[in-house]
Amino acid sequence: MSLSGKETALCGALTSLGSVVVAYSGGVDSAYLALVAFRTLGDRAVAVTADSPSYPERHRRLAIEVAQRFGLRHEIIHTGELEREEYRSNPANRCYYCKHELYTHLVRIAAARNAVVVDGNNADDRGDYRPGRQAAREFGVRSPLDEAGLTKQEIRELSRLSGLPTWDEPASACLSSRIPYHSEVTDEKLRMIERAEQTLAGLGFRVCRVRHHDDAASVEIGRGELARALEAGMSAVIERELKAVGYREVRLDPRGYRMGSLNEGLLLQPV
Repeated sequence: MSLSGKETALCGALTSLGSVVVAYSGGVDSAYLALVAFRTLGDRAVAVTADSPSYPERHRRLAIEVAQRFGLRHEIIHTGELEREEYRSNPANRCYYCKHELYTHLVRIAAARNAVVVDGNNADDRGDYRPGRQAAREFGVRSPLDEAGLTKQEIRELSRLSGLPTWDEPASACLSSRIPYHSEVTDEKLRMIERAEQTLAGLGFRVCRVRHHDDAASVEIGRGELARALEAGMSAVIERELKAVGYREVRLDPRGYRMGSLNEGLLLQPV
C-alpha cells in the first residue's frame, strides 16, 4: 500500500472509532497520531499527556508546543506510577505497571466522552519486548498507526509533510529506562539522570542516554556523534560535567547508543 493509502486507512480507522483519547507523549508517533485524529475528528479527539517524574521536562515542553501550534485539544494529567511499589521495584516488566497506571486514567477520561483510547504504537513495534502492550490489551487500547501498517520511517515522512517539528526527533523513552532492572526507581535518581542528559544536550549531543548505576554513569552517544564524544578533550569535558551533576564515575560506552541496552542479557519474549 502506498504512503498516502496508509494515511487514508489511518483516517478511516479513526473515523470508525468516532471519538478518541490519544495517549500523547509528544514524540514522533503520538504527535502525528494526535494531529491526524484532530484533523479527522475535530473536537471528538483529545490528546492527553501524563505528567510524571519519569517524563523529561523537554518532552513536556515539546508536547505543549506542538499542541498549541496545531490547535490540538490538549489536557495534562498527573499519574502516580512512582507511588506503586510494583513500579518502584523496577522488575523487567516495569513498563506494564507504568502503562497500567496511565490507562487507568485515560480509560476514565474516555468513558466520560464515550471515546476509545488510542496509542502511538506502530508496525515496527510488533515483536519487540514491550510489556506495556499487555496493559494496552487489558484496557482495550487501540493502535491505529499499527492497524494502518505505518512504520516509524513512514510516520516521520508523513510528519515532515504535515509540518510537525517532531518528524526528526530522536527515539525517546522514559527516564526510568536508564536504571538497571531490580534497582529501585526513585525521584532522586530520575532527576539526576535528567540533569545529566540535559548537560549532554547542552554540549551539542542530540542522541544520548545516561545509564544510572548508583554513583556511576555509563554514557551512550549516538553512533554519528560518538567520534566527537571520544575525542580526548570532549571526553574529559563530559566526565567533568557529569561529575558535577553528582556521579563519582563516568564511563563513555565505546559501542555508542543502543536502544534498550539494559535489556541485553535478559531472556525476553515479545509482549
